[in-house]
Amino acid sequence: MNGFPLEIMLAIIGIAVPIMAFVWEFVLVGRKRLGYRVQMDTPVTGEIESVFPGVLPQLRPEGDGAAPELQDLSVVLVRIENNGLTDVDGTDYASPASDQVGLHIHFPHRRVIGMAVTELSDDALGDSLKPGTGIGSREDGQHRVGIVDLPKVPMDRGDHYKILVILQRTAGAGEYPVPVVRAKLKGGRVSETRSRSGVSPKLLGLIGFLVAVIAVQFVVGLNDQDTPDAADCGSGKLTLVGSTAFEPAVRDAATAYAKHCAGTAFAFEFDGSDRGLSRVDEDGKNDPGLLAITDGPKGVGYPNLLPRTLALSLFTMIVNPSVGVHDLSAQQIRDIYAGRVDNWQLVGGPDLPVRVVHRALGSGTRETFRKHVLGDDQPPAPAATSCRTLAATNPPGASFCEAPVTNDMLKTIADLPGSIGYSEYSDAAKTPGVKAVTIDGHRPARDQVLDHTYPFWSVEYAYSNGELPADSPAAAFLRFLTGGTGKDVLRSHGNTPCGELPNPTSCSPEK
Repeated sequence: MNGFPLEIMLAIIGIAVPIMAFVWEFVLVGRKRLGYRVQMDTPVTGEIESVFPGVLPQLRPEGDGAAPELQDLSVVLVRIENNGLTDVDGTDYASPASDQVGLHIHFPHRRVIGMAVTELSDDALGDSLKPGTGIGSREDGQHRVGIVDLPKVPMDRGDHYKILVILQRTAGAGEYPVPVVRAKLKGGRVSETRSRSGVSPKLLGLIGFLVAVIAVQFVVGLNDQDTPDAADCGSGKLTLVGSTAFEPAVRDAATAYAKHCAGTAFAFEFDGSDRGLSRVDEDGKNDPGLLAITDGPKGVGYPNLLPRTLALSLFTMIVNPSVGVHDLSAQQIRDIYAGRVDNWQLVGGPDLPVRVVHRALGSGTRETFRKHVLGDDQPPAPAATSCRTLAATNPPGASFCEAPVTNDMLKTIADLPGSIGYSEYSDAAKTPGVKAVTIDGHRPARDQVLDHTYPFWSVEYAYSNGELPADSPAAAFLRFLTGGTGKDVLRSHGNTPCGELPNPTSCSPEK
């Protein structure tokens, strides 16, 4: 992007954010940290005795084992762990030095019946969890909260212990409220942790952020490579005239160009290659915003018009579906257009009169058809009538008519039984009621043109009246058409940009 190093800024952000997240998580707030996890919170059933044999008698409130009948009991297992970067000692707990208690586990709507330490990562932790060290239980009757007090246990990095508690419901019904650990560390924190078998949401968030940064960098890179720079956008009106066969591709390219160069206003007046050349020859000398697009090179009589090759375009023979013919030899096509074949039976089709449709004289597509398919030895075409008259009268034998532009050709072939014509291939492929016909068994494709087996193709040209000012909208649009996104648009319409051919200068498959 001009004048703004967006890619560099994205790279800096992509590096800085993970570093800042690491410093925040592990140096500033996570250097000293205690975590807790509620690993079990379940009603008492017969399964509890099998999982923790001999533990329930320890938890009964009377030492002789004769306990009063208890109702609605539950068992909770809480893991306390040092999951920070440094050790935690007794002085790190943020409670008065005279207070032995460092942590409190709150059980809302339940009172503690009994408790026991069930697992120590290091036997030395047991010295800090003996009776008299501050470990015990009590009840906040006013708020109906059972509380387990735990001492200021010194814990090395990675140490943990577990507390098993049996409780009785004092209020409410249904699921028990979640136990909560209350404590503070000097220069650190106490927080709930999650099982390490899964992926941390913070880690997922960081990964997602980095993926987003990379994706934005990729898109920005594509845009910088493929779209016109603001300095390369001409400002003003650009009128495009000429070939109706190449019109759809040029219109789509203009739409793509206008998204990035809003200062260019397009006008389209496509009514044939020859008319487009005449328009630019007459009006283009004083109007650098006028371009003619043609199928094939200009003819004689236009000495002031300068060419720019754009792309190799594919053309095809087309027939009405009633013809039932899928392939014609080049000689059969010549015979049909010379009037020597008057019924489709003669070339393998049904008993149906042939209706030959030509483009009007001056059409670039017609000249391409003459040059590449009919050849110079073809006799003059028989006299033509209007296609509308031909459809209404339906005369016997071969009949001829002319279509002035591509859309008229496609509509005539789709509507007129027994008809044959020709058009730009991508337009024909998208038109219902029109069937493409291969020539000598070869289809309209780039590889078949390059190996010289498919004959019906042409070079698309842009013509201006004299040299264009470098900052004109016409010059800027031509640069767009021959590079980046413009080439992609032309390619999407079945055309091959000249730079991709063996001879880019002449835009020819010939080496």
